[in-house]
Formats: sequence, C-alpha cells, structure tokens
Amino acid sequence: MVSTSEASELGRFLSIADAAQILEVDSATILGLISSGELPAIRVGDGGPWRIERTQLEFWIDFRLEETRRSALWNQGEFADVADFSNVTSFGPRRLLP
Repeated sequence: MVSTSEASELGRFLSIADAAQILEVDSATILGLISSGELPAIRVGDGGPWRIERTQLEFWIDFRLEETRRSALWNQGEFADVADFSNVTSFGPRRLLP
C-alpha cells in the first residue's frame, strides 16, 4: 500500500505512470487493466490522460490480495486427502465425542 506521506504527495488521482510505479509494472499493464474495465479510471477531457482514483487502486489491490488468498486456500483443498474430509482414519472410524 501507499504510505500516508506518499499518498498526500500524490493527491486524489494518479497518473498511469504513478499507478504503474506503485504496482511495479509497466504502463501498458495499467492501460490493459483500464481497457478491460478491471481498474476503474476516468479520462480528463476528450482523449486526455487517464486518471485513477487512489482509493480505487487501493481497493483493487485489496480485492486482488483477497482473491489470491482464496485461490490459494481452494488449491490447498484440491490436494487434501479424502480421509481428511471423512470420519474414517487409517485406524478405523473416528469416535465422535458427545
């Protein structure tokens, strides 16, 4: 995330270059995210530069982090042993405690 001091320097809206620097990607990647509609942005004037609201970029980062976390948990589940999800162990059925 952007620190408070950096955020105040950048202001409310970021240029494509600013967003690319924060995410450590190239400008073409940011343009692709904007073009696909994945990253909300506005155009200043007719054909002017794109601007990305800082809070929208932070929201997008948080969303992608959560998406990655959930995906990792799901993938871990694919490799779990079926016995982990059943009531049977290698020693026979598990005893259910009252």
